[in-house]
Amino acid sequence: MPKPVAFVTGASTGIGFEAARTLSRHGFLVYAGARRVERMEPLAALGVHVLALDVTDEDSMRAAVGRVLEERGRIDVLVNNAGYGSFGALEEVDLAEGRRQFDVNVFGLARMTQLVLPAMRQAGRGRIINISSIGGKFYEPMGAWYHASKFAVEGLSDSLRLELKPHGISVSIIEPAGTVSEWGTVAAQGLRATSGTGPYESQAHLMAGALGSTDRAGTSTQPGVVAAAVLHAASSVRPKTRYPVGNGAWAILALRRVLPDRLFDPLVMLVLKRVAAGTVSRGRR
Repeated sequence: MPKPVAFVTGASTGIGFEAARTLSRHGFLVYAGARRVERMEPLAALGVHVLALDVTDEDSMRAAVGRVLEERGRIDVLVNNAGYGSFGALEEVDLAEGRRQFDVNVFGLARMTQLVLPAMRQAGRGRIINISSIGGKFYEPMGAWYHASKFAVEGLSDSLRLELKPHGISVSIIEPAGTVSEWGTVAAQGLRATSGTGPYESQAHLMAGALGSTDRAGTSTQPGVVAAAVLHAASSVRPKTRYPVGNGAWAILALRRVLPDRLFDPLVMLVLKRVAAGTVSRGRR
């Protein structure tokens, strides 16, 4: 039997990097795409096929998918991992940045899916694995655009799951909690630049401190743990529709389901204050 072919986006670091490596080690023929191709050299050394990919560029996406289909004739698994976090007070974030957040986190994911689906339908099988976040189920101050994009990924994935089931294609959502990566530090820098002074200064510095806590790995989850969930979704006979994963993921989602907003709101703020102070450590994808 030929090796199943997997395509991972946003594979230059963090979850995407670990997912590509894990899939490759478990018998998948992996293509890994990202803008920073040089960051994927360790993957290439492991036999992963690395290629340039910008999920906001139509020509780049077409070229990447076209190359895989030309070389292998199929794509069995698509891992939509490319994404970033845009944080800042809604009043102060330029709408162009809000659109870019959706272009990367939602429309890039959707377009990559569109490009691989014809071959999957023709084969009568395939798996779409969308990297969302527990941030697609709850909220934080200064995170309106980021959380809105992840809420959108959740809804898009649920609808997609139903429409693709008759074609033998499964859809799984990975919902990481705190993950050790550069994600939080980069998001914190953008937040301080946007809202670090002015009427939202105090909240911005609180949230930036929480985001930047990825530098204090502590209880944050290693990306390899999330990659293990990706592997299960890619290889299990009956993949789950959702994979909450990481320290505290199940607890946070359970509390969100049972607590009314008037109780959950102060809980969010309390956790952020403790995280920012270093009492609890967390990252994010």
